[in-house]
Amino acid sequence: MAGEKLENEQPETPHEDEKEVSSTLTEHDQDVLEVGDVVATEEVHGEGPAEDHHEADDGGQGLDHEAVEGQAEQLSVDDPVAEALAGPLKNWYIIHAYSGFEQKVAESLKTRAEAFGFADRLGQLLIPTEEVIELRNGKKVTSKRLLYPGYVLVEMEMDDELWHAVKSTPRVTGFVGGGTKPVPLTADEVNAVLYRQASSAERPRPKMTFEKSETVKIVDGPFTNFSGKVDEVNSDRNTLRVMVTIFGRSTPVELDFLQVEKI
Repeated sequence: MAGEKLENEQPETPHEDEKEVSSTLTEHDQDVLEVGDVVATEEVHGEGPAEDHHEADDGGQGLDHEAVEGQAEQLSVDDPVAEALAGPLKNWYIIHAYSGFEQKVAESLKTRAEAFGFADRLGQLLIPTEEVIELRNGKKVTSKRLLYPGYVLVEMEMDDELWHAVKSTPRVTGFVGGGTKPVPLTADEVNAVLYRQASSAERPRPKMTFEKSETVKIVDGPFTNFSGKVDEVNSDRNTLRVMVTIFGRSTPVELDFLQVEKI
C-alpha cells in the first residue's frame, strides 16, 4: 500500500513566482558567466580595452615613440663616429727626411697643407722620440732622443696629388717603400711606435747601448776608474757583466748601464 501511494503521488509543481526567480537567476548567472569568460580570456591573452592597454603599455615601458624616432634621426646625423666612418680613410706613412731636420719638415708640411688646400687630407704628424737617462757628474739626467732619426710619420689620405705635394717638400727625399704607391703602416706597427714612446716616459731607457767584448770604463760605484771588457749584456734589466782585472785576476762585476761608459 505504501508503494502504491508513492506511485500515485505526483511531484509538487513549483509556484509561478519561484519559476520567475529561477528563470531570472539563470539568465543572470549566464550573463555573469559569459562576461567572466570574456574577462578571463582577455587577461590570459594580454588583451583589454584599447585605452587601458595603451596606458599600461606606455606606463610599463616608459617609451615615447616620437622621442625615440627623433633621437634615432639625431644620432644618424650628429654621431661623429658615423661621420668618421663615412669619410675617406687616412693611413700612416713614413717619409724620409734629412737627418736633423725632422722638425723643420713637419712644420713645412703643415704650412704647405694650408697654402695648397690639402689640410683636410693631412692628419697627424709624428716624430717618434723616447726619454733616455744618463749619468753626468754623478747625477742622473733625463733627455729626449729620436727613435728613428731621419724619419717622420705622416697620417694622410694618399692620392697622386698629395703624394707629389709631400714628396716635393724641402728636405724630404721620399716615402719609405718607394714607387708611386707607398705601403701604409699596419695598425700593429703604429701601436708599437706609440707604445714605446709612451712607456719610455714612465721608465726612461739608458742613453748608451753596449755590445759583448766592448771595452768600457767604470764611472760609478766601488770600482770607479777600473776598465774591463763586456762579457754579457742584459737589455731587459739594463745591466752588464764586465770582466775587471783585480789584483791580477779577472773578476766578473755586474754593473748598471749608467755606471759605465765606452772607451
